[in-house]
Amino acid sequence: MAASVAVHPGRFRALKTGSGPAEGGPVVYWMFRDQRVRDNWALIHAVDQANRANVPVAVAFNLFDQFLGARARQLGFMLRGLKQLQRDIEETLKIPFFLFQGEAEDTIPNFLKECGASLLVTDFTPLRQIRKCKEVICSRVSDRVSIHEVDAHNVVPIWVASDKLEYSAKTIRGKITKLLPQYLIDFPILQPPDKKWDGSSRLIDWDSLIAQVISKGADVPELDWCIPGESAALELLKGKENGFLTKRLKNYSSDRNNPLKPRALSGLSPYLHFGQISAQRCALEAKRVRQLYSQAVDTFLEELIVRRELADNYCFYQPHYDSLKGAWEWARKSLLEHANDEREHVYTREQLEKAQTADPLWNASQLEMVHYGKMHGFMRMYWAKKILEWTKGPEEALEICIYLNDKYEVDGRDPNGYVGCMWSICGVHDQGWKERPVFGKIRYMNYAGCKRKFDVDGYVSYVKRLVSEMKKRKAEASLDKKPMKESRS
Repeated sequence: MAASVAVHPGRFRALKTGSGPAEGGPVVYWMFRDQRVRDNWALIHAVDQANRANVPVAVAFNLFDQFLGARARQLGFMLRGLKQLQRDIEETLKIPFFLFQGEAEDTIPNFLKECGASLLVTDFTPLRQIRKCKEVICSRVSDRVSIHEVDAHNVVPIWVASDKLEYSAKTIRGKITKLLPQYLIDFPILQPPDKKWDGSSRLIDWDSLIAQVISKGADVPELDWCIPGESAALELLKGKENGFLTKRLKNYSSDRNNPLKPRALSGLSPYLHFGQISAQRCALEAKRVRQLYSQAVDTFLEELIVRRELADNYCFYQPHYDSLKGAWEWARKSLLEHANDEREHVYTREQLEKAQTADPLWNASQLEMVHYGKMHGFMRMYWAKKILEWTKGPEEALEICIYLNDKYEVDGRDPNGYVGCMWSICGVHDQGWKERPVFGKIRYMNYAGCKRKFDVDGYVSYVKRLVSEMKKRKAEASLDKKPMKESRS
């Protein structure tokens, strides 16, 4: 019998306490945000609970129909990762993987009833759509079934780090730092559950499913530079050839804000978004090389832990995380006072989406996102603030910003994305600045300021080359009638 490996009691919370476990009822882990086998506290908790009750465990995943507008770019990356995950979890841990399609409010309770489950384990997300879904599931499952939610995404669980909406990184940093000794720890080695599942998982025709999804969301095609899956994520983190920690970390603190040096960034955000790698694993590996590049590691950990978890805090405690209603009072008041100020340019959403503005720098950033699926972090701030400047008002600006971000960014529909838009347009986690037309007291950015920070013309030329190369590869792949060759950037 494998030794029981319990997670820290603060890492999970009971969403529902059942009246008592069904006789021999299995544990089901409904996977959503954390799509990995390794370093997954939710999976560790599910196996631990199953071993304690001497019952089997299964993993269930529900594929929503174009969740929040996700296209081929996002869903293709996710499904290809899940295809690998099913193989890994069934071969290494002997845990069956079930894939459902439709509304999770129906599929998950039905599966729990079908297999007579005693416990449902879920991972955590602050997004309201999934939180509402969990509320419905809690109301639909049998009173005998318990439901546990595990924060496997943040290093410090969201409800432990703070019990309120934090104003800024400054107000949450100390709280998180104080708790890191308890939570930033090595993961236990997970062994197959003591009791095997009776039967096997259902056959999944991954190739047909992926082809169907790619066809349906073809207006935003897949990327050829970002290889999905846990193995690719770990290779990018610490691989010998091109790993961030092994080859590129030393320039992180000095070059990360230069859009002409994208390789200074980790490139991990797609994997972190889909949970194909754990932020805690990234932090542990970074700490191991801190003696070599202390400043770079400290800067990386600030972004990876404090800033990411601040974004989750905002979306968890602020129900209007994607609306002007979610702005601080000073910012909302200032924006509304200047909502009718005269604009030099007013563009439609279609014009912005097609990069048809008078600003070549902004157009380049939009094209980088549309074709490459990622926009440099510094440019995203400038990009969003110009949308505020060029639209009819802050509500429209925020709506367009989120729409474009979620449609084209491979890591769209993420707390970091919502907070990035809210910071740029609504001043969230920022302070009031000198009042000016249109922006009010929101921090201002302009073309001249960008020119002082980096080679603007060089960035525009870089994006033109990038887009040209991607269009050429896409045309060649289309001509060959074969999928684009996967390659490491």
